Amino acid sequence: MPDYTDRPPLSYYRTALPGLDYSELQGKLIVIEGPDAVGRSTQIRGLKPWLEELGHAVLDTGMARSALAGKGIKEAKQGNTLGPVTMTMYYLTDFADRLENEIIPALRAGVVVLTDRYIYSVMARAIARGENRAWMDKAAGFALVPHAVFYLRAEVQHLISRVVVGRGAFDYWESGLDNGFGNNMYDSFVRYQARLIRVFDSLAKPYGFEVIDATRSPVEVFESLKTSVSQVFETQEKPKAPRRRKSVQRAQAPPAIKAAARGD
Repeated sequence: MPDYTDRPPLSYYRTALPGLDYSELQGKLIVIEGPDAVGRSTQIRGLKPWLEELGHAVLDTGMARSALAGKGIKEAKQGNTLGPVTMTMYYLTDFADRLENEIIPALRAGVVVLTDRYIYSVMARAIARGENRAWMDKAAGFALVPHAVFYLRAEVQHLISRVVVGRGAFDYWESGLDNGFGNNMYDSFVRYQARLIRVFDSLAKPYGFEVIDATRSPVEVFESLKTSVSQVFETQEKPKAPRRRKSVQRAQAPPAIKAAARGD
């Protein structure tokens, strides 16, 4: 796999989408990645108000939220009949639509785009299900290079406990039952998520992920993310900004992070 770590932020990895204007992008693109149930959404619910307190306008986006394909993905998954190629194309369409109609307009306006998963999750899910890695690398080439990608990493045993405590049940798709990874939901979840983690691990170096230990408490993970996210803005902050950021960092964790720490 090619090494993309030398690509500047907000350039595209390979080939731009036809007719899409990538110029004059002023905002920041920050990605939170990781396997299912690792705590991405919880951390974003904490990061968004924290960034807003620092004076940044923030767009919170994520997979399967596009106007074009989001509803179709949810409806198709209800029938448990999607094949891996169809699923991948659906998610690529979803991403392309959000890139054109949400992410790029927000970046052009100087907004911080905080996204729960990015093109890497589309790639990882497809590769874990047996799709060709080189094809996925090319298919994702129209994506913008983020300013930072934070990969929340945990082993499968940690994910299992979070699913059981937080949700009470395993999800059909998150367990990889569509590909027959196991005879029951539990075994399939363990095998599929283990494979997914291995794929994420293999993407970390060529795509420049910063690995965050997500086995710690949500509050500890949040503090690590705040420190790393702050560095994204350091070169453009005014002289007094670091003191303001420090005072915000000493503040109590947002309610979403506290609730996750309590297991609510």
